[in-house]
Amino acid sequence: MFGLRFTTLVEAPLTVAFDVARVLGRPWPAPLDEVESVRPHSDAHTGSGPGRRRVTHSRRFTPTAEGTLVEERVEVVGGLPGPLGAVADRVLRRRLERAMTAHLDAYAAAAADRAQDVVQVVGAALVDGDRVLVAQRSGGPYDGCWEFPGGKVEPGESDLSALVRECAEELGVVVAPEAFLGEVPLDGVVAGGPRGASTMRVWSARVVSGEPVAHEHTALRWVGVDELDGIDWIAADRPLLPAVRTLLTRP
Repeated sequence: MFGLRFTTLVEAPLTVAFDVARVLGRPWPAPLDEVESVRPHSDAHTGSGPGRRRVTHSRRFTPTAEGTLVEERVEVVGGLPGPLGAVADRVLRRRLERAMTAHLDAYAAAAADRAQDVVQVVGAALVDGDRVLVAQRSGGPYDGCWEFPGGKVEPGESDLSALVRECAEELGVVVAPEAFLGEVPLDGVVAGGPRGASTMRVWSARVVSGEPVAHEHTALRWVGVDELDGIDWIAADRPLLPAVRTLLTRP
């Protein structure tokens, strides 16, 4: 290849809600995995000789405690050789940077608008040594199934404040949130509305005061890592099991 080879990476990647990123970007089947979507673009030059460029735009999504990290990257390979190519490369770089800025401004605005319709749910994987607390649902379509305790985030409430409040209401304990474990989309049965209108974010946590009591569930159980797969989980919680298993088996 002649001439230019550079990568433009967004200096301040966006952080948006999981379902916002999923709807605006590209859906993926495994919420806990990073996903990269590559889109090649044709350059103004054609043919296979000097002057031809390949422009690749990639987008990667990574769930984090603050939201889904959206990283955008543009890579350009090829171009004209010599002084003329160097001038053309500088012009192309400026155009790409302006285009990416406009694109990200539009993406951020769309994400902010879409986030108003997302119902946020938080859950707590309460850990005691090598055990985690699970709660059995009472009533409704998932009666008898097991889940991590938690509930909806109220307007103006942070995720972690909601997690502490929900554990106090459901279990009668004070908890300290720790590591972010992941985020999954919910169906309308769990949180209301159509699939994709709500999302659940789960943290590990520890009880710092009180003993868990099933105020809103049929039963509570402390289970070890070997018991996780045998539990009749609600569908929303099952994708989080690999992260919980890692949590319970780490030194």
